[in-house]
Amino acid sequence: MTDSTVSEFERPQIYLITPPEIELSQFPDALNRVLDVTDIACVRLALATKDEDRIAKAADICREVCHARDIALVIDNHVMLVERLGLDGVHLTDGSRSVRKTRKELGADAIIGSHCGASSHDGMSAGEGGADYISFGPVGSTPLGDGTRAEQDLFQWWSEVIEIPCVAEGALDLDMIRTLAPLTDFFGIGEEIWNTESPEDKLREFLSAMS
Repeated sequence: MTDSTVSEFERPQIYLITPPEIELSQFPDALNRVLDVTDIACVRLALATKDEDRIAKAADICREVCHARDIALVIDNHVMLVERLGLDGVHLTDGSRSVRKTRKELGADAIIGSHCGASSHDGMSAGEGGADYISFGPVGSTPLGDGTRAEQDLFQWWSEVIEIPCVAEGALDLDMIRTLAPLTDFFGIGEEIWNTESPEDKLREFLSAMS
């Protein structure tokens, strides 16, 4: 992922998150249709399963689609699978705790992202530890988790003070997209589109809201 500092002439890039469950025979076509809509900065394999064989099969089909388009593919948390599956990096969900260790294990070229909830302190610590980007969220209301949200003022402060790119993700809707578009480098979009009849049309809606 590359930094795309938002200005009046630029909109945030799309950081695409897979559904937690995918049908291996059908998902490549669905993924290709979404990738046809716009340039995608990165795709994150974010499966709910802990079955290594199923993760490996999903990684194989996603890697083939993404690398054919020169799009990076990272995986949630499974550091040990990154090199084995030919992936480009890992997205860590434990804040800043394992960033430094993971950077040492994967080396300088791997993409390492860190989800830091709503904590600017965790975000700064993760950046100091070697994270390439920081993810904050959820930004919208959701019954999941403990109710903590990454608020607009966090993104406002981050955009003004910190150079490390940030991702806004979690329970996004059109209003939240419009609000945060001037303040974030990337939108992490996943189930917001996959849970609709036409993910590609929903992504187009989001893109229009960013403009």
